[in-house]
Amino acid sequence: MFTELDRRQMASNGITEEQVNQQLKQFENGFPFLKLKSAASVGNGIIKLDDKSIKHYIGVWNSYLKKGNDIVKFVPASGAASRMFKDLFAFYDANYDIPQTGFEKRFFDNIKSFAFYKELNDKCIEKNGISVEELIHAGKYKMVVDYLLNEKGLNYGQLPKGLLSFHKQNDEVRTPMEEHLVEGAAYAASAGIAKVHFTVSKEHRELFKELARHKSAIIEKEFGLKMDISFSEQKTSTDTIAVDMNNKPFRNYDGSLLFRPGGHGALIENLNDINADIVFIKNIDNVVPDRLKKETITYKKVIAGLLVSVQEKIFEYLRLLNESQLDRAHLLEIADFMEKQLSFGLPDVENFTEEQLCKYLKQKLDRPIRICGVVKNVGEPGGGPFLIIEDDGSVSLQILESSQIDKSNPEYVRMFAEGTHFNPVDLVCAIKDIHGKPFDLLKFVDGSTGFISYKSKDGRELKALELPGLWNGAMSNWNTLFVEVPLVTFNPVKTVNDLLRDEHQG
Repeated sequence: MFTELDRRQMASNGITEEQVNQQLKQFENGFPFLKLKSAASVGNGIIKLDDKSIKHYIGVWNSYLKKGNDIVKFVPASGAASRMFKDLFAFYDANYDIPQTGFEKRFFDNIKSFAFYKELNDKCIEKNGISVEELIHAGKYKMVVDYLLNEKGLNYGQLPKGLLSFHKQNDEVRTPMEEHLVEGAAYAASAGIAKVHFTVSKEHRELFKELARHKSAIIEKEFGLKMDISFSEQKTSTDTIAVDMNNKPFRNYDGSLLFRPGGHGALIENLNDINADIVFIKNIDNVVPDRLKKETITYKKVIAGLLVSVQEKIFEYLRLLNESQLDRAHLLEIADFMEKQLSFGLPDVENFTEEQLCKYLKQKLDRPIRICGVVKNVGEPGGGPFLIIEDDGSVSLQILESSQIDKSNPEYVRMFAEGTHFNPVDLVCAIKDIHGKPFDLLKFVDGSTGFISYKSKDGRELKALELPGLWNGAMSNWNTLFVEVPLVTFNPVKTVNDLLRDEHQG
């Protein structure tokens, strides 16, 4: 099936022929749906903390920071902002010149409220000698869009979200990247250093680095610490082969194979390269101005403090399992902790010998840990928290996307539709074992949880393979807790008009 040129192409990407053949089998066979027990809810897999617990865990986290542990804030930031402007691109290509839709009218009616307005206005004057206001008054709406989205102007349609002007406070304009740096300084600084890592695309890496150089000194002065800002790119070795509608390798017009980025699940490789005790993970577009950061900072500390507390208990039990000959009563005590504190449903252990139960408990406890903040469901698209029945009969907590649900099962569809909570990608992770050695995170990926999507290239339809998502299948075999966090901590920007919401205004 593959030529010598194909093999050279694979090798140059760091991909083996065996990997490609495995991916082709996945196209043929598809991915199994997960077996659901129920949607998670408060009291059933989701923890809702009271004021006393909140205060306690903040104290735990503040004490942990004083010990000089290695903390990193990890921000996936490679995504382009093009989807954010899809409605404006549609207007630019439309056969009318005056805003017609509600979206278009709202954008132009409130254009001065965007943090990027001054930059846009300056660019219009520089290029044409005419202000945005004058262009709009003359009915030249599309010229304004042209200068916003395209290379002749700000080029926002091609830049990543992390580099766009999101917020304006007094005379200061901030990008999402800067907001994440400020957040990192506020809750993730250890030993006087705040470490923030961004995953970026190759073509934008230098722009991110330039902005970091320009802004880090300001933040360092404000918080009295040092910023350690690092970057990585999604590895080409995580790209997946595309196929035609008959599941045969899709070839470009020059005969080469088409490989596509494998989705955010590929970033488990980047995360695996991070050497840290604790890692915070949060999407690039979920940021707010300083006036609303207080609750975000509070709850980051809360779930981090809970993580540290849970890790200490797990390590205590692992030491007992490794060093002592525990009787059945002590083993069942550990099993009870897993069921009540980790919401981990064990299979029927009645028939397990003490040796088998000890081995099973060690296997399930000796894993990376994550606390996932979840918010009440307000109809946002995306995944939710569920209790899943595993192949061995155990029950685990997982974040599921709709593509992982068997739509032919009305009970599962109902569970997904009626889920009370939503995943805002608000994670705190412990990625070292009891000996302080980093886990190999790739060993905890469930390779059967990817999915197939339909795309096109050069006018031809194709199928694309998405790797198990970073907070879905890529972390499937982690120990997981869900904690309810306030909705105010979740403020994503999916369209440019989202920046007009009160949460994103200065």
